[in-house]
Amino acid sequence: MPDGDKTLSGHCLCGAVTVEATPTRPHVEACHCDMCRRWGGIAFLGIQCGDTVSFEGEDHIVRYASSDWAERGFCGKCGTNLFYHFKPAGFYSLTAGLFDDLGSMTMSEEIFIDEKPGYYSFAEDTVKKTGAEVIEEAKAAGFSFD
Repeated sequence: MPDGDKTLSGHCLCGAVTVEATPTRPHVEACHCDMCRRWGGIAFLGIQCGDTVSFEGEDHIVRYASSDWAERGFCGKCGTNLFYHFKPAGFYSLTAGLFDDLGSMTMSEEIFIDEKPGYYSFAEDTVKKTGAEVIEEAKAAGFSFD
């Protein structure tokens, strides 16, 4: 993890979009849901950054409403996937590949593990949660998905 509240800086493939963010968790998380895999070709590897995210080149960001409660963003020039945005809380999970230096961050959690196909696996020993467990945790935190 970057030290303490270190701000991370990153950019898309072409550099048209840059981002600065402060992680809210000290690790990378993987989402194996069908939508994430269709969006990026494999699990989404993200860093949760809450709402402490700033973008330069915002005019190049294309936002796609992938559900009633979330949107995904990508660079309209080069197509780089940028983020998953949980709209009810305003929280962003940024793709880990945007950043050059993640310090000692490791992957520590995998969600929607029940949707992971058999053709890939990660070596880390992580906390693994099913989709139902993730949804129940969100509902317990006060979020609604109706």
